Amino acid sequence: MEHVLVYMTVPDLETARRIGRAVVEERLAACVNILGAMESLYWWEGTVHNDLEVVLVAKTRARLFEELRSRVVGLHPYEVPCIVAVDMCAGHGPFLHWITAQTLGPGSEKC
Repeated sequence: MEHVLVYMTVPDLETARRIGRAVVEERLAACVNILGAMESLYWWEGTVHNDLEVVLVAKTRARLFEELRSRVVGLHPYEVPCIVAVDMCAGHGPFLHWITAQTLGPGSEKC
């Protein structure tokens, strides 16, 4: 697929805004949605943890995923951050074209 949604979790709203702004300003994503606090239950170092986290959902080109992933890892406070790409198997054509136009690469408004 040409486009992906990238699901990420961070510990707080400040981190979400910092990472979201960086990847949008650098045109690694056309848009990032920041979803309010959610509760996460997970294993870490042999213990079950229960923490509040914030979700980011980025819309980008599949070919930019590795660059976006690398940038997020560099900004992320977690040792093992959740950064997962999900293929967009279909979508509203004008919206998909907008993603292409707003991100780095051929067809971009800002190559």
